[in-house]
Amino acid sequence: MRIPFVHRERDQDGDRSPDQPPDQGGGRTPDQDGADRPPEHGPGRAARGPARRRALGRSLLALVCGALPALAFPAPGLWWWAYLALVPWLLLIRTAPSARRAALDGWVGGIGFVLAVHHWLLPSLHVFLLPIAALLGLLWLPWGWLVRFLLGGAPSALRAGVALLAVPSGWLLIELVRSWEGLGGPWGLLGASQWEVPAALRLASVGGVWLVTLLVVAANTAVTLLVATPGARTVGVAGIAACALVAGTVAWGVGAPGVNGTVRVALVQPGVFDGPDGAERRFDRAEELTRSLVGQHVDLVVWGESGVGADPAGLPDLAARLTALSRTVDAPLLVNVDARRADRPGIFKSAVLVGPEGLTGERYDKMRLVPFGEYVPARGVLGWVTSFGKAADEDRRRGTAPVVMTLPDTGDATAPALRIGPLICFESAFPDMSRHLVRDGAGLLVVQSSTSTFQESWAPAQHASLAALRAAETGRPVVHATLTGVSAAYGPDGRRIGPVLGTDASAVAVRELPLSSSTTGYVRWGDWPLYGALAVVGAVCAAEGAGALRRPGSAPRVRRAHTARGSAGRRAR
Repeated sequence: MRIPFVHRERDQDGDRSPDQPPDQGGGRTPDQDGADRPPEHGPGRAARGPARRRALGRSLLALVCGALPALAFPAPGLWWWAYLALVPWLLLIRTAPSARRAALDGWVGGIGFVLAVHHWLLPSLHVFLLPIAALLGLLWLPWGWLVRFLLGGAPSALRAGVALLAVPSGWLLIELVRSWEGLGGPWGLLGASQWEVPAALRLASVGGVWLVTLLVVAANTAVTLLVATPGARTVGVAGIAACALVAGTVAWGVGAPGVNGTVRVALVQPGVFDGPDGAERRFDRAEELTRSLVGQHVDLVVWGESGVGADPAGLPDLAARLTALSRTVDAPLLVNVDARRADRPGIFKSAVLVGPEGLTGERYDKMRLVPFGEYVPARGVLGWVTSFGKAADEDRRRGTAPVVMTLPDTGDATAPALRIGPLICFESAFPDMSRHLVRDGAGLLVVQSSTSTFQESWAPAQHASLAALRAAETGRPVVHATLTGVSAAYGPDGRRIGPVLGTDASAVAVRELPLSSSTTGYVRWGDWPLYGALAVVGAVCAAEGAGALRRPGSAPRVRRAHTARGSAGRRAR
């Protein structure tokens, strides 16, 4: 009896390009990149060299394409470029000959993105930045598959419309995962590149930086549809129009926070002091700059991160010196201590409030620490990295809770005491921390920072720009005070107030900031864009599993049949 054979169709999103016809046989088997592999013997073997060179060239192109969005961030600050920067990468991925190659393009491009956005970490991490980038780049691997699945070949109007939602949602989930402190935190979120665009700041007040990222990636996806898929150009135009409509509607319909007073804040930036006595000289310079504020009627004086090298709670002379300084300028000081606490073991980074009457007892210990900079993960295994770069020799200890501080009473019964929410350096990158402080009653957010290690890089300007997003998200003014620049202040609408103190400045700046008690959408509803992104990606995966998004003309997947000898056969006829 003749036993029929069944030919197994290759997965439509597996080893064949979306617009490639079904395999016609010929004794060729697909390789891992989706191209047909020639027989083991004969002249076909000579073609392997060019194929490998083409694969390597494609990987290098993916690396460069992934790095392009970095130009949208400070210091280049080409904010408009963010709306086009992903297009070359998307165009590359959609033409991948297989799903595996698309995933590889996503991974390699992700490596390029991480290296470009975090290149200023090289002085601290040295060659370790490469394996870190390779690990983080894996987050873009499923995104590459998703891009090809939705944009590859000649997508229908349905698939193109789904792509406008799903591609940005997939990117946002990458940002969510890499925002975990242990993976480096939310530095280089694509939406943060729009920190000086008024319409984007209004979007941030509704859905945080997450909503801005969604809009930016959606615009890139729409442009990709417009230039690469003639059959879906109408969808691309509609996508661009929708992005503009959403941004315009929010900018017009969501007003700036209402103002109910002002506060005068002094930012003290002593500047760079190297050498073994650098910390002491920096303290003396900060003290000198603070004394120059006499008669300027400031409400608060803010020093940068690690401006005090010993815990004043355990040193009466140091506490008396700071108290006298506060009394001289008739304003409380918010200083930052990087030292062993007097009342418990370990080194802490702490914001300490000092008033004219002495230490107020208001103190905040930094909760989210910089990996390798302030602690070494799994030090028992990775402790040897302290021999290279500038990894922490001893782990800093973590605080246990955020703190909202109340400034000392000014004696004005008509003006309630201002409450401030301190954040220390790296923590200003986390949207949830500033939101939490505002929900706890903070009327002013204060960031104490130091980027002296990265003085000549893009890092100081990028770090200062994050305060604009935190201000817009929360509807509260934010000051960003550093030891060595960039120091800046922002109003409750996210717009900068006054010029910045650059990295070459040793100066003090006084800024009069509007106060607001308005509640923004982000403070009220939180990270709702992230939940929406999860729902969209989940729905796409479910639809793909059910075959609802399968391309027209693609055969359904059939189970592989075996002959009596256990070998795959031909389709039954």
